[in-house]
Amino acid sequence: MSYTGDVTRGGRPAERELTGLTVRKVSVGPMDNNAYLLTCRADGTQVLIDAANDADTLLELIGPAGLTAVVTTHRHPDHTGALQQVIKATGAESIAGADDAEAIPVVTRTVRDGDTIAVGDCTLEVIHVVGHTPGSIVLLYREPDGITHLWTGDSLFPGGVGNTRGDKKNFASLIGDVETKLFNRLGDDTWFYPGHGKDSTLGNERPHLPEWRERGW
Repeated sequence: MSYTGDVTRGGRPAERELTGLTVRKVSVGPMDNNAYLLTCRADGTQVLIDAANDADTLLELIGPAGLTAVVTTHRHPDHTGALQQVIKATGAESIAGADDAEAIPVVTRTVRDGDTIAVGDCTLEVIHVVGHTPGSIVLLYREPDGITHLWTGDSLFPGGVGNTRGDKKNFASLIGDVETKLFNRLGDDTWFYPGHGKDSTLGNERPHLPEWRERGW
């Protein structure tokens, strides 16, 4: 079955084979958060993006291969609900953006814009985007001889940027960072995986950037 990115809480993971990485996506918790398990195809190293909820589901997904790290995209509690349980069960490193770290239950390493996170012999680049929270991060993976992939947390969704709760300064910051650091830098075939809901591509969303700016959310 081809990958669609569609998942439901309690349902089967959506699985996608990339050059270098296997991506498994599940929906967890009452807010239908997406969690993503990245597995290096060369050596089996695994990194989880957002231990959001339903620790048993995540630990079953991780399986006996274990876990090297959990990367938390931002500090909101619906993205960290299972973090302590997963870290305790696996002994994994807990990584988060430096400007959100104090509000996350357990962090053992902080990252900033341009830092990298290894998944076996694959590399994720950290992109810091400010607005949904001060320390939100997006993770970028360039597939060798393929397309670019982004895990955007709650900073970018199909249909708009993340919620800035009516704060005009935060919205201006977020739309600016998303446009400059993502859309202006990366091609239309770039696939992104958000913190809730369905995936999309930058090409699908790019025509709507002026509309997002105009409406202010």
